[in-house]
Amino acid sequence: MTFGIGITTFVFIMAMLVIFMRPGGINEAWPASIGAGILLLTGIVSGSDIADIIGKIGGASITIMATIVMAVILESFGFFNWAAARLVILSKRSGHRLYWYIQLLCFLMTLLFNNDGSILITTPILILLLRNLHLKPHQMIPYLLSGALIATASSAPIGVSNIVNLIALKIVHMSLYMHTAMMFVPATLGLLFMSGLMYFVLRKRFPVVLPAVTDDIEERFFYKDFHPLKGRISVETKKKRTVFMLKVLLFVFILRCLLFVASYFAIPVEWVAVFGSSVLLMWRWYFLGTTPVDILKKVPWHILIFAFSMYVIIYGLHNTGLTAMLVAVCKPIVSQGLFQASFIMGGLVSILSNFFNNHPALMIGTITLTEMGLDPITLKTIYLANIIGSDMGSLLLPIGTLASLIWMHILRQNKIKIKWKDYLKVTIIVIPLTTILTLFLLYYWVQLIFT
Repeated sequence: MTFGIGITTFVFIMAMLVIFMRPGGINEAWPASIGAGILLLTGIVSGSDIADIIGKIGGASITIMATIVMAVILESFGFFNWAAARLVILSKRSGHRLYWYIQLLCFLMTLLFNNDGSILITTPILILLLRNLHLKPHQMIPYLLSGALIATASSAPIGVSNIVNLIALKIVHMSLYMHTAMMFVPATLGLLFMSGLMYFVLRKRFPVVLPAVTDDIEERFFYKDFHPLKGRISVETKKKRTVFMLKVLLFVFILRCLLFVASYFAIPVEWVAVFGSSVLLMWRWYFLGTTPVDILKKVPWHILIFAFSMYVIIYGLHNTGLTAMLVAVCKPIVSQGLFQASFIMGGLVSILSNFFNNHPALMIGTITLTEMGLDPITLKTIYLANIIGSDMGSLLLPIGTLASLIWMHILRQNKIKIKWKDYLKVTIIVIPLTTILTLFLLYYWVQLIFT
């Protein structure tokens, strides 16, 4: 047992260090999969554990990957470039108004897709948009940082916007529908507070008047990635493109709603997600006349390997006694009452997420909860408190979530430097207050509606 604890702890710490540091730009799936392989070879994680892991993460992984496929399809249509170009037009050269439209875009993209997909797609688009406005790097950071924070935190209201949330739902036997019923109102109110607080902190750093641009932003964005043509777009063509984009967006919205309908009737949500992405692939094939091969090449399949490997490592920690120790420590606290339990467990997951990333933190916290023998409503409420800690509280440091690590990597690729002190100047104020308020709102919402 001592050997098992030692090797598992070493594997976990080394995997986290490599994921955080990303030497040579290494993909996060590599250290996770190597660590998982070591635990499998040493027998700390067994074959039966693997079957259990596949059963828990299979549906969630399929759902998330189908959602990312849809996001990549929309990008190929030019939707995200079109949407980003609209932001500048709608802002009417107001730097403060642009902030609110970026917040809205990032919030909706996470709700319609997922947090990792939102970061992967909206961050490069926002960089292009802000550079097109001729903003300097230090002027771009407030927009990029606030957009990334709200995009990542927006996975809290609905479980389907985050792969780790979906996996955790499976562990606590909670439907997507029930997660949304208990969480959407308090988490959304928390996000509104977060946006308002970020605006208060950053407002002096936004330009009052945005620089004028001499080129047609919509043409520049749309034609760069979609249909390179010479000449200017007619007003009528722009209107047709707008109508088409709105139709695609409506389709995605309807499909998103169907996921919750499926959950309510106990239909596997991954079936709906795969059906929707397949329809959108066929629609694109018809519209652009290109096969789905290029889309499949762009999908970040390594997320599947990362999620599976991280779960193997967590099972190793579980098998060597970590969760048993946490149960012994946390159960007396949880027994003091739902209010105290929600805050303490949500705070604990926040702290663990910031030091070890939210994927292992939420998985460890969720497995621990299932072994406490809690009644269903208590289990679900504390689980949702863990989600708040994992999706919001984890943002205090830029290493707290996979999405924020991806965001930092994209900034480095685009030679945009952000120092930890610049990040912390915002998050040290915004994240603790947002997390505490959202935990309060969750507790009182559950007391009002579900007890």
